[in-house]
Amino acid sequence: MVTALPSLASRIRRHPAAGSWLSEPAPTIAPMQAPAAPRSPRADAAWDGLRARCREGLPVPGPAPGRCRACRGPVRPGYVRCYQCELHAQSAPGLLADAVAPVAHAVKGSPLARDLWLYKAGRPGSGAAGSRLLLLLLAFLHDHGPRVWRQAGMARPSHACVVPSGRGRAGLHPLQALAVPYLALPWVSMHPRPGGDPWARSLDAGRFRAGPGAAGARVLLLDDTWASGASAQSAAVALKQAGAQAVAVVVIGRHVPPAAPGQ
Repeated sequence: MVTALPSLASRIRRHPAAGSWLSEPAPTIAPMQAPAAPRSPRADAAWDGLRARCREGLPVPGPAPGRCRACRGPVRPGYVRCYQCELHAQSAPGLLADAVAPVAHAVKGSPLARDLWLYKAGRPGSGAAGSRLLLLLLAFLHDHGPRVWRQAGMARPSHACVVPSGRGRAGLHPLQALAVPYLALPWVSMHPRPGGDPWARSLDAGRFRAGPGAAGARVLLLDDTWASGASAQSAAVALKQAGAQAVAVVVIGRHVPPAAPGQ
């Protein structure tokens, strides 16, 4: 579920990424509520404006030849999965995420790739970068959430979780801090295990430890970036080992080189 707060419209309107196009209250964001309540034409128009604004210039991945069936990254001709996703499937059969949904391709050097670095760097412009990423995430959950849940074998998520930062920063993960006011779901805790390699590029079933809230949960697992997918899939394995029923990964940016297929 997503919080339907009276202050939601004003929060979006104040985002630097939103600009001045939103001249009326934003519609309630409810990608995980079933059944969805009918929306007015005015609300639909507001969502159309949001989509146009936050996805401007962004290549959005989808099933296509030359893209990995799992992560939507580039694959070699004749293959259905990229090298890393094939390794993951062989390393942890039955324990990987049930669905992986990249919001967009983050092409090296693109504005999205820069925002994904900048929003947690604590520098001038970090707040605006975080706002742009939040709008992109909310629009994706609103429009495509039900499809992702079906792919993961769930009606809708019962819990949310975030992949821990490789830097091991203290406090709330920056992505969770952005999403908490809008996702009305209980959060499952996730922590790196002591002694693990925070920068590992391969799947490690013992890298993370999920909290007790994972047992029996249908988890929306959020991540900001996907390069090899090792961090997100290691977190999915930790959730499954802790008893999660299903895990759907939604990642804002799937890093790809400029020459990737479809770019």
